[in-house]
Amino acid sequence: MLDRNDDDEIRRRFNRRALLVGGTQAAALSLVGWRLFDLQVLGHGRYGPLAEENRISVQLLAPKRGRILDRAGRVLADNDEMFRVVLVPALAGDPAAVLSSVQRIVSISTEDADKHLRRMKRQSPNLPTVIAEGVSFEQVAQLNLLAPQLPGIRTEIYWRRRYYGGAPVGHIVGYVGNVERFGVDDDAVLRLPEMRIGKSGAEAGFEGIVRGVGGAQRLEVDARGRIIRNLDGTEPAPGRDVTLSIDQALQQIVLARLQRERRAACVVLDVTTGEIAAMASTPAFDAAEVAEGITEQSWQRLIAAEDHPLLNRAVAGQYPPGSTVKMVTALAALKAGLIDAKDRISCDGAFTLADQSYRCWKRGGHGRMTLHEAIRSSCDVYFFELARRVGIRAIAATAHDLGLGELHDCGLPDEKAGLVPDPDWKRGRWNASWLAGETILAGIGQGYMLATPLQLAVMTARIATGRRIKPTLERRVHAGPRAEFSSIDYADTHLELVRAAMLAVVNDTGGTGANAYLGPGRPSIAGKTGTSQVSRASSETAQSALPWGQRDHALFVAYTPAENPRFAAAAIVEHGGSGGATAAPLVRDVLLAVLDRADPSVTGSAADGVVGRGNPGREG
Repeated sequence: MLDRNDDDEIRRRFNRRALLVGGTQAAALSLVGWRLFDLQVLGHGRYGPLAEENRISVQLLAPKRGRILDRAGRVLADNDEMFRVVLVPALAGDPAAVLSSVQRIVSISTEDADKHLRRMKRQSPNLPTVIAEGVSFEQVAQLNLLAPQLPGIRTEIYWRRRYYGGAPVGHIVGYVGNVERFGVDDDAVLRLPEMRIGKSGAEAGFEGIVRGVGGAQRLEVDARGRIIRNLDGTEPAPGRDVTLSIDQALQQIVLARLQRERRAACVVLDVTTGEIAAMASTPAFDAAEVAEGITEQSWQRLIAAEDHPLLNRAVAGQYPPGSTVKMVTALAALKAGLIDAKDRISCDGAFTLADQSYRCWKRGGHGRMTLHEAIRSSCDVYFFELARRVGIRAIAATAHDLGLGELHDCGLPDEKAGLVPDPDWKRGRWNASWLAGETILAGIGQGYMLATPLQLAVMTARIATGRRIKPTLERRVHAGPRAEFSSIDYADTHLELVRAAMLAVVNDTGGTGANAYLGPGRPSIAGKTGTSQVSRASSETAQSALPWGQRDHALFVAYTPAENPRFAAAAIVEHGGSGGATAAPLVRDVLLAVLDRADPSVTGSAADGVVGRGNPGREG
């Protein structure tokens, strides 16, 4: 039997232990309470948004792309309403099993199914994955009927890009494709798997306008990431329509004319506005064939094609401009006061510099010539001497003033800058000194000098108007009949001297551009021929005897009507031989079609046989 003292000791021991346990529990509860207070009260500003992010999932919504129209309002690129099937992994449970069930209704290859499953594993389970596009209405109805057996599957309406107008507008309109690279500052909507962006042509050039602004949808999700309900969101803003300056019907006529040649390009500018009235390059391609599910094999064949049909030669083809640059050399010399209308330079068929002989295209020479006569007959020796006098820096400065060696940002991102060489460029490129012989070659558009047909059309437009014409592919809205362009810094008398010589090129006896003559009663054309060498063999052998790839390029630039210019044009026929024989009649036919579309009463029928004045020989 325990005595009273033992009983008291047991009681004291129990009380001590109870107090110890109770104190420990109280301390633990105090810590838990403090932590809860810290999280819920003191840390609310930090942890509240994080908890909200865990509860709320934001899904981006792609905008509808704007249309591309021609100047008459004809649709060149639009969006067709289509159906697609989307799978949300967070709702599917077993995405592979659900996808297998969908395959019984919608044709999805095993390879594509595996690709979709791999993508789902890499991305958030809440992010929808497009597993089929272009499904029929009947398939959509069947999927919706079986919705209870297909968790995570939903059908949506989406927009697929559709192109019209075919090859005549393929290079200009371009096409869209998948987003391949992402930048840190890129719009988040670009990461959507179904998003398409412009890859070439106006689709790429006006991407910021036609893309639109993406929307967002806020969804409430549970702890496992399953969607509970749709909370709210903002609708995507569709892109703006873009109206181009070109006419689809005119494009068909221009491309048909160019397709008589193997490789060629032509640009026509409206000099009153700077709008590109026509632009074509051959061979061409149909954007619809590229955008509407071209196979990888067909795409690789298109890329590797010998004649490069994807290349828009009008803005991305860079060629020695040949004698079309002689107006640049002339204006540089006139501005420097080194020549006037009466001065003559003798041509005996060759020009000698530092024991090196440079021959004129006319082996027997042209005799003593004024500037007017030298441009009309395209005398090389005259411009060799003129280039020697004026120097490369003045030639380069004038070339830049007239639009050569410049990007004009007309709305086509494929545009190339060409090349106007000078001593600084050569020192930076080759770490070599500039040679005097390189100056005289630049004076006739040979050597290092390169230009695109667009740049040559701009050069011609600036000479014709005396204004700093800027080309654009988007139709401009003006308060008046003419756009405002600043003047180029060249005397009117000098410009008139060059213009008169260009008029003689086409309309006078002995002019190298006689094949561009439109005929009596029609608007007069002022122009300049060009023939640029691509091989040394062409200086020794007749063009017809050379392999096609060694023949000279043929060029022609022109504006019309000569008295009151409205349109300026430039054309290149790759390996076409003589500019006067090949490129001049091409530009004539194109300008006739352009004039006829602008005012049929001025030209009569465009099909009314126009053959020019004759068939001039090869010129420089």
